[in-house]
Amino acid sequence: MLNQLRLFLALCSPRRSYLVFRFLITLFLLFRRKSRWLGMEPLSPEQLVESIRLLGASFLKLAQVLATRADFFDEDYLTALRQLHDRMPPMAENDRLRVMARAFPDMGCFAEFDDRPIASASIGQVHRARLAESGELVAVKLLREHIRTVVRVDIFLLNLFLRLFRPLFSDETRNSLEAVLRAFSGMILQEVSMAQELANLNHFSQVYADSGVRFPKAYPELCCDEALVMSFEEGFRIDDLKSIKAAGLEFFSLMQTLVIFYTEQMLVNGFFHADPHPGNLLVSRDGQLILLDFGMVSRIPKKMREAMIYAVKSAYERDFDMLVSATRRMGMLTEKAQPEQLSHIAESLFEIFDSDHLDARSMQELAFGVLNILHDLPFKLPQDVIYVMRVSSLIEGLGTQFNPNFNGVKDILPILKSYLPKAIDEGGPPFDKLIGELVQLPLTLTRTRQVVELAQQGDLRVRMAPEDRQFLLDGIGRMVGRIGWLIFWLALAFYLFQVGRGWTTGVSVVCLLAALVTLLRRP
Repeated sequence: MLNQLRLFLALCSPRRSYLVFRFLITLFLLFRRKSRWLGMEPLSPEQLVESIRLLGASFLKLAQVLATRADFFDEDYLTALRQLHDRMPPMAENDRLRVMARAFPDMGCFAEFDDRPIASASIGQVHRARLAESGELVAVKLLREHIRTVVRVDIFLLNLFLRLFRPLFSDETRNSLEAVLRAFSGMILQEVSMAQELANLNHFSQVYADSGVRFPKAYPELCCDEALVMSFEEGFRIDDLKSIKAAGLEFFSLMQTLVIFYTEQMLVNGFFHADPHPGNLLVSRDGQLILLDFGMVSRIPKKMREAMIYAVKSAYERDFDMLVSATRRMGMLTEKAQPEQLSHIAESLFEIFDSDHLDARSMQELAFGVLNILHDLPFKLPQDVIYVMRVSSLIEGLGTQFNPNFNGVKDILPILKSYLPKAIDEGGPPFDKLIGELVQLPLTLTRTRQVVELAQQGDLRVRMAPEDRQFLLDGIGRMVGRIGWLIFWLALAFYLFQVGRGWTTGVSVVCLLAALVTLLRRP
């Protein structure tokens, strides 16, 4: 316990705290499009990357999420962040032996154990081993020594400075920047538990057993919170196109399987692999996709999935009204957004969908332009949408390697369209759907009559979405606040005027001017 306390205090050193402070100041200034604040400038892309490297584990993971946020950063920052890789030197030998001693008190379960890791990341490292009983080749993932304490300190410092910065956040910033950091804090706490990763792996193996994607086999009797033992999977990285072609495998069918697999995660089941990158996806010699690493897993709520489904459907059908409704349901747009602004955005989006001549570069430039427009609107990106963007980034990156003119939206939409009936449960025979509608008709007529009667009696109640309700309450709150200040300044002005002393007359005039400013100020 004493050693943990010493480590905690060491990690909360003034230098580390200052690095976290400058990191958050940079995010705040870049998001708000400000060049300075209280004499401080944002870190340059190179300085930001170096700070993240020095801060280590948690911030490397956070950088992978931020590298998809074109609404936060300019392209030079995004390019720098994409160069950050979650690769770290192996643990010191003494640290590894301590972790091994806690995880495997009896090393007799292994006939062989390779001391050199085959992969080493910020959270853990992977070793090759062979089981003594069956002789099977396995991968042993070990959690880094003290990594839980490091992550908790990082979260502590992030939350501390977020509380200090809270008064500076506008409504839009609070719903974007702050929400991303808080959601990430909860996600990385799950990743530093091998027991949680084992549960995620087992759940994926059951839910997506028929997806055409293979998952490692776990050995739960050998697993604990600091070690995960699973079958050793071999194959090519999915971005190793040279090896895939040499093996005679068809890249397009692999992409189609990948898109359908992630579509099922995002739109149907909602149990979602939130850390997609080429290092986590292998292709076996017989052409099967293999998914690795289940540390970062998220659940997408049903309402969000439904909204995303209709966003995809509106994109394919070029339905502007459906698109606006879907983005509102996703929480991306508030009632402050004006229809003419939304029309301009929709035109830009549909240009991406329609163009047959956009290459990957021009499409990305157009997408960045749309995000720059959105930045000045009452717009926010929920964390669930960010995970979807990470998947889109992965698929687009793979597609452009295979085909330089790959359109990451247009080329995927036909696959999504073919999958929409399953996602919105419209795949049944037309006759069955007609019978279902006829069965529901009397109930629909009854409910319609009830609505009309309630309206006539003055008892009709309208339920609003939480975002719209909050928008209405915020507006009422601001109006009540203005009225309160107006009454305060007028009352103080008349009171001081009644006092009748020389100095009170001037102060009462100032109070009247303050009341006038309060009355004329825009809400």
